[in-house]
Amino acid sequence: MTVHYKNAQWNNKKIIIGESELNSDQPPRLLIGFHGADSTPENMLIHGNKLKLNNTVFVYPEGPTDAGEGLWSWWKDGPHQKEAVTHFLDYTTQMVDEAHRHLKELTDHAPKTSMWGFSQGGAAALVYSMLGARPLHKVASVCGFLPEMPDNGSKPTNNTSILGIYGLNDDVVPSFLAEHALEELEGQGHRLTKKETSQSHEVNADNIADLTQFFESD
Repeated sequence: MTVHYKNAQWNNKKIIIGESELNSDQPPRLLIGFHGADSTPENMLIHGNKLKLNNTVFVYPEGPTDAGEGLWSWWKDGPHQKEAVTHFLDYTTQMVDEAHRHLKELTDHAPKTSMWGFSQGGAAALVYSMLGARPLHKVASVCGFLPEMPDNGSKPTNNTSILGIYGLNDDVVPSFLAEHALEELEGQGHRLTKKETSQSHEVNADNIADLTQFFESD
């Protein structure tokens, strides 16, 4: 399977787009990958390029929050985190809409929109599945958690299928925080698959295999 990558700008932000060969008879998969805090889309691409998924358009956006020195985050920690998370939600909805416009140029089928991420990127995917304005097909988080959430209530559940992977030896995101985040999503009615491993704060080969199987099992 060959994926062709190119850089683009959507709403004055850098995006990396990866296009595999699309099946003209089936809806394509749109898979948006969120990098970690103080990182770049290129770092997420390193992990995402190992996913062997057919009929998929991959999108790796740049986070909206400038972390300095060419690095980006999805929100900042601190007293205004709730407001920053609200900004993230609006930003990501714009990115989803841009991705759908891009796919209209490639196929007549409406895509199945999914998200995944690592660390703060995993948190980003989970937050959007809880509060985002656009419905999602599948969501996966590796070493993710939940930030302070905005006080705007929960959106009606759309029963998203969610895979949460977290490690007992993660010294950045303790396993109890990752597990709590997944329990919150399960409490909203989402279909949850939870996988506790012995890993540290990383995306490893076993994670990639689990992610590939999860997204391929439509």
